Amino acid sequence: MASKIRSVYVCTECGYESAKWAGKCPGCGQWNTMQEEARDAAPQKAAPAAVRPMSRPMQIGEIDMAEEARYHTGLSELDRVLGGGIVKGSLILVSGEPGIGKSTILLQICDYLGQSLRILYVSGEESARQLKLRAARLGVGSANLFVLTETDVQLVVEQMRQTKPDLVMIDSIQTMSLTDLSSSPGSVTQVRECTNAVMRAAKQLEIPAILVGHVNKDGAIAGPKVLEHIVDAVLYFEGDRQMSYRILRAVKNRYGSTNEIGVFDMGDRGLRQVENPSQAMLEGRPKNVSGTCVTCVMEGSRPLLAEIQGLATASGFGNPRRMATGFDYNRMALLLAVLEKRAGYYFSNLDAYLNVIGGLRLDEPAVDLAVAAALVSSLKDVPLRDDAIVFGEVGLTGELRSVSHAEARVSEAARLGFARCVLPAHCLRQITDKPDIELCGVRTVREAMDALTE
Repeated sequence: MASKIRSVYVCTECGYESAKWAGKCPGCGQWNTMQEEARDAAPQKAAPAAVRPMSRPMQIGEIDMAEEARYHTGLSELDRVLGGGIVKGSLILVSGEPGIGKSTILLQICDYLGQSLRILYVSGEESARQLKLRAARLGVGSANLFVLTETDVQLVVEQMRQTKPDLVMIDSIQTMSLTDLSSSPGSVTQVRECTNAVMRAAKQLEIPAILVGHVNKDGAIAGPKVLEHIVDAVLYFEGDRQMSYRILRAVKNRYGSTNEIGVFDMGDRGLRQVENPSQAMLEGRPKNVSGTCVTCVMEGSRPLLAEIQGLATASGFGNPRRMATGFDYNRMALLLAVLEKRAGYYFSNLDAYLNVIGGLRLDEPAVDLAVAAALVSSLKDVPLRDDAIVFGEVGLTGELRSVSHAEARVSEAARLGFARCVLPAHCLRQITDKPDIELCGVRTVREAMDALTE
């Protein structure tokens, strides 16, 4: 007699299960995350598992690290984000919006890794012919690249055990499914169990696996939050699809730092790594125009120059409008309040707009002074010096606080030809080597504006 099918509601964020629908998840407190899934009321009795020999605990000194090696991908920007390359037996999740370049970068590294490694590329979204057409466009034709069009994760794991490739790529994990589960592919249960199955095979066989994950409308990885806890590294592709620049950022990495980023340029031949992103971000910068300022942020160990544009204009409404792109809106409102109260620049009846060029997202306190300078420059309609760069944190009393890595920021500005660097006076003590750039230590926003306009 066939078992009855019952419905359960599962939270897409935390995986909490409930017999009834609820607007708010009792587990994590998120709203509108409970989705209905079909389950077998009487699950089939599982076959008895084979008895395995009990593993023996080992002293940490007995563990051999001689064979610990990383696979270099051929893209230095990607290796930087991964912490030096792909570790054997690791599980890497690459996520991003549709069309951002996830599948493209996987095929590109196949061309380099295929010179010495056997690669199994599992495609659940494209046919073998479609994948061949994209590979031909990117110039990928390695003889060690094997394509498998399959959505059953059990068959994929079996292929891993039989062929024992050096690297496995699954595009995407949301298309994979387990036949033992009655829920549809892409559901919370399917994504979680499929990832677990691939993870167990990758750890046992010491085969690194790269998974492609979709994102939902909020920009988070589709599927349960536990998916990010299972994998060893989570990489996010950022950037506007209308622009060519892409930023690869690690939000989790068990084998390296999570502060590093990789910058790529999307073209007709695929992704091209940008080894000098500061110069690329400043291309086309206007000269002798008010409301624009250049700052330096730290992305891990890399200093990165970015252009910030501000606009202050008369408001046509009762309440002035505030808008920030690439910068925290609440932080912008705080800086406007400090400029009014402490520095005497009034924005109460003006609309204020802020934009970070290049699709960057800046959340470092060192950007405060550049944001304030761009807005004040637009308010007074006075251009700032084109050869000047500025960074520093603005306090609530209008003072400038020191920031970290001041010497690296100054060296990057000097390398790109800037003549003056305006920075907090306390940061001058961090600079030991005399750079080929004029240093102006300031203590207030007004002092900074005088140094940027003289």
